[in-house]
Amino acid sequence: MSKLLTKEDIKKILSQRFEDDKFSTLSSLPTPDMFKDMKKAALRVSEAIKNREKITIVGDYDVDGVVSSYILSDFLEKLVDNVEVVIPNRFKDGYGISKDMVKNINSSLIITVDNGISSIEAAKICKDKSIDLIITDHHTPSEILPDAYAIINPKQKDCNFPYKEICGAQVAWYFAGAIKHILGLKFNMLEYIDLLGIAIVADMMELKDLNRVLVKKSLQAINNSKRASILAIKNSYNKSSFCSEDISFLLAPLINSAGRMDSALKAYKFLKSKNLQEASVLLDGIKSLNEKRKEIEKELFEISLKMVDENQKIIIVWGEGWHEGVIGIVAAKLARRFKKPAVVFSINGNIAKGSARSVAEVNILKLIAKEHDKILHYGGHKGAAGLSLDVEKLPSFKKSIEKSISDIDEEMFISNIDILGEIDAKEIDFELLDILESFEPYGHKNPKPFFSIKNAKVKKERVLGKEKNHQKIILQQNNHILESINFNYKTKVDIGSNVDLIFTISKNNFRGYITPQLLIEEII
Repeated sequence: MSKLLTKEDIKKILSQRFEDDKFSTLSSLPTPDMFKDMKKAALRVSEAIKNREKITIVGDYDVDGVVSSYILSDFLEKLVDNVEVVIPNRFKDGYGISKDMVKNINSSLIITVDNGISSIEAAKICKDKSIDLIITDHHTPSEILPDAYAIINPKQKDCNFPYKEICGAQVAWYFAGAIKHILGLKFNMLEYIDLLGIAIVADMMELKDLNRVLVKKSLQAINNSKRASILAIKNSYNKSSFCSEDISFLLAPLINSAGRMDSALKAYKFLKSKNLQEASVLLDGIKSLNEKRKEIEKELFEISLKMVDENQKIIIVWGEGWHEGVIGIVAAKLARRFKKPAVVFSINGNIAKGSARSVAEVNILKLIAKEHDKILHYGGHKGAAGLSLDVEKLPSFKKSIEKSISDIDEEMFISNIDILGEIDAKEIDFELLDILESFEPYGHKNPKPFFSIKNAKVKKERVLGKEKNHQKIILQQNNHILESINFNYKTKVDIGSNVDLIFTISKNNFRGYITPQLLIEEII
């Protein structure tokens, strides 16, 4: 019989995840001057401020883009009056700064946040119009970079910033910090830390090293925040405090829903709310969009399930007029369900716009890049990407990418659940909850730990939820009783039977009474 984990074992194993972290405190974080072009860009902005030039910020419609836009614009508005914020509309403008957008901007300085690294045509028009373009981005650059005044991106060649996996809002935050330094201002950049953490988690950044430090500080700031938008969410959802999972499942989807369903400017204005009344009114509109998003997403997911070819290593589905704002979520749900990458396209006229999500170690961006001869535009990360192509190219794209992925080793598709080991029921108590809480925030590269338990007796079982798709199971091992929840359950259990489980442990707060609760991943 294998040795059962003790609390000390759990502490030791989880501590090992961060042994190689270089940045463990706010004071140890790398400084803005480590970015390539940072000083040059900050000097240009300081010049614009002194000359009272109009500055236009071009953002993006997801959480990272909206938060980036807010941080940089709010900072600059403290220094100069004429700051303009342009956030592309997903449905009319597409992603990032475009040549058409530049034609309508009347500024001598444009700054992109969370986009721009692939905007070669837009950069050329800026040059022709004598507009200085500063690109701040975190997406992977191509071999050819835009001809911009300055490019701040940790992933570009010759950039000495020591940590590459940061989001667009972090780049914008560092940029604001560099401008502050150049101008010799006394201003606490931690004023934005609450929103910064939301962007880091929402954009699926690794929760290690400097990201971990910032998100931990962010959660403290969120829970003590006097920001009108955060207080409105607390009041509306009756939340006394937030954890990292609340960012993933509540805060981020809310902020994202505006850009998915309508205009991301609604989310931007919500973050800028000056008082609780204004924030509450704007939040009601965003909540309504989020509910609409859930309905459409559910409908498209059900339709796409019927189109899945389970014999292929990648799921590629499409439909006429599918809502572009939710195809990314549908792709993510398909990838989770079938444990293989998924690409979902919405066809409008002659163009198919797609959203891709990957699994485990499969690099979806690399796979898409191989098909560049069939694609109009593409970009993204290893785990998520967007693309567009002519509708007539869809069948050949599907066939070609299916062939490419067939050569990838099966092991690349397996997401190894990080099971720490087997645990005895008596170890699952408040002390263990405290230990697990101390290693938060959990997420990408710091997954919530899984445990196993054997021969637990099923004492009670009942079905929950509107659709009767969740199970609440009361378990007993020796004299210890455990509460558990099995969301979207597949395995029916019999009262009196013994089961083996794989699970995570969460805090169940019911009317102020806190108990440990197992979240079942698998019943064996």
